[in-house]
Amino acid sequence: MKKLVFLTLLITATLLLTLAFPAAATGPKALAAPVASPASPAAAATTQDYRRPRIHEAIEAMRNAREHLQQAQGNFHGHREKAIEHLNHAIHEAEICEHE
Repeated sequence: MKKLVFLTLLITATLLLTLAFPAAATGPKALAAPVASPASPAAAATTQDYRRPRIHEAIEAMRNAREHLQQAQGNFHGHREKAIEHLNHAIHEAEICEHE
């Protein structure tokens, strides 16, 4: 039980630090020229990433956390798989936010 609590705290701290420090280290960003409306869906995907960089960074952090969990040793009574399922769902929801 102590190992499960420790692993949960470690994963949570890693996610929070991953999201907090890169955003704080970059500081405020000056906007370049205004982005015109894209003509094609492929161009829309690239401008969406530009307009929502924090969501994109969060998705990458969740994918990184999922990869760490997938490579972790042990099952932790099914909690590792459940955490991976939750991350998959969170990634899916964040991708919807990123593209809206």
